[in-house]
Amino acid sequence: MTRSDAAVPAAADCVMRDLIERWAGAQPEKTFVRFDDGRRWTYAETRALARRAANGFATLGVGQGEHVLSWLPNGSDALRTWFGLNHLGAVYVPVNTAYRGRLLEHIIGISDARLIVVHADLAPRLAEIDRGRLETAVIVGGAAPTIPGLRCIGAETLTPSDENLPALTRPIAPWDTQSIIFTSGTTGPSKAVLSSYAHAYAMAVEGLHFLTGDDRYMINLPLFHVGGTVAVSGMLARGGSVSVVDAFDTASFWRVVRETETTALCLLGVMTGFLLKEPPGPADRDHPLRTILMVPYTEDGPRFAERFGATVYTVFNMTEVSCPTVSEPNPSTPFTCGKVRTGNEVRLVDDNDCEVPVGQVGEMVIRTDRPWALNHGYYGNPEATVKAWRNGWFHTGDAFRRDAEGNFYFVDRMKDAIRRRGENISSFEVESEVATHPDVREAAAIPVPNEVSEDDVMVVVAPAPGRAVDPAALIEYLRPRMAHFMIPRYVRVLPELPKTPTQKVQKHVLRAEGVTADTWDRDKAGIRITREKIGRLAS
Repeated sequence: MTRSDAAVPAAADCVMRDLIERWAGAQPEKTFVRFDDGRRWTYAETRALARRAANGFATLGVGQGEHVLSWLPNGSDALRTWFGLNHLGAVYVPVNTAYRGRLLEHIIGISDARLIVVHADLAPRLAEIDRGRLETAVIVGGAAPTIPGLRCIGAETLTPSDENLPALTRPIAPWDTQSIIFTSGTTGPSKAVLSSYAHAYAMAVEGLHFLTGDDRYMINLPLFHVGGTVAVSGMLARGGSVSVVDAFDTASFWRVVRETETTALCLLGVMTGFLLKEPPGPADRDHPLRTILMVPYTEDGPRFAERFGATVYTVFNMTEVSCPTVSEPNPSTPFTCGKVRTGNEVRLVDDNDCEVPVGQVGEMVIRTDRPWALNHGYYGNPEATVKAWRNGWFHTGDAFRRDAEGNFYFVDRMKDAIRRRGENISSFEVESEVATHPDVREAAAIPVPNEVSEDDVMVVVAPAPGRAVDPAALIEYLRPRMAHFMIPRYVRVLPELPKTPTQKVQKHVLRAEGVTADTWDRDKAGIRITREKIGRLAS
């Protein structure tokens, strides 16, 4: 680890209110936000909208430090809500737009919010649940519905004419909570991650060090996800700009990049593969995109950089941390997550928090030089906070290995590891190999309990457009490409894998369904996989 300046960044460099006011004064006519419908916000307009929204929230009784829910799709309403809340010193608490029922009830209950800003199309779901302390809903994007027991008011509440800078009870500090971002909930109930302004700065500025104030970063991930919020925070801190789109779409991707003049963005999960599977053409380099953050960095990384002429970086990050590992430009090693960046200390440990030797797999734990550079707990969940922060290190729940040169490689979520016949199998490695088959669009590997003990490997795949997956042919394809114990016993084909809106596969859904009637079983098909012959090493 390289030591860094342990001082907390100044409020002028990381607090959203201070940054918007600063840049609106220094470069009022510069575009800060470019929407995919052609609209633009200059910094001066952003300041006016933030102030007006803040004053609107103040008339509703929102005070400094109060939690307010934002249940909105990407767009101007989501940004106006976020900026207005932080201008008032309140806490932005965005909600996944896919949530409903008990999960939505969990989120609202744990938030302790009494006010929500919600899109009209989503609002009816609030009538179906226990809403906890929730009293008022500001409805945007349509008429306010009638929901018994909930005061529903129109969006005009957040657009008063008052553009005066709202008063604060005290200055907003770098260690104040800027937002509460919920984890994706792929393995269980979402946890409410407390994130300070200093944490956002560490992630967005120090972690993504390769971005500049001349960049325009595309927000193609939801603004209820750290992949969306980190880019906004990072470009605001630099005085740069962002382009905002509703969601990632392969068919329109390059057109939108050109129209929005996007220079940087993140490709998460299968996005890279989807773009590479599009037919090559003369326009492959006819675009302004120059910097890609690719997570994970697979063998497609060098192909993407070469074909589209962009510089590719990769990192390891999660909602709770701040990009503790970052790669060099266009790394030569597939599946790397980079090396430990300045200001972070990273260890790989066993179940007792004892460090494992180089080359062995262990859970990544992290601490930083600077206070507040990581999350400061899970709101309303002290047990999870204590467990994650035990022994003074933040425990990621992710398994990694490290090579002798200091490169880190993601192996699996600790909960997703597969144990078969005495061997530990990385579901990530199985998925990566299966996804190279031309008929496969995406894949998820899960453990399935077998008749004796431990697990069998099951892979759930979605076919590429216009293709069909033959399970037996897939197994034959995998034989020379992976160890015998990794080759799946079960293959299930679905039109689409179940995902969160952040494009993370919901493996807990697939595990709960297990071996279904439409699952192909290699053993029943009479296909045997024998142990490979291993040559005896010379002494």
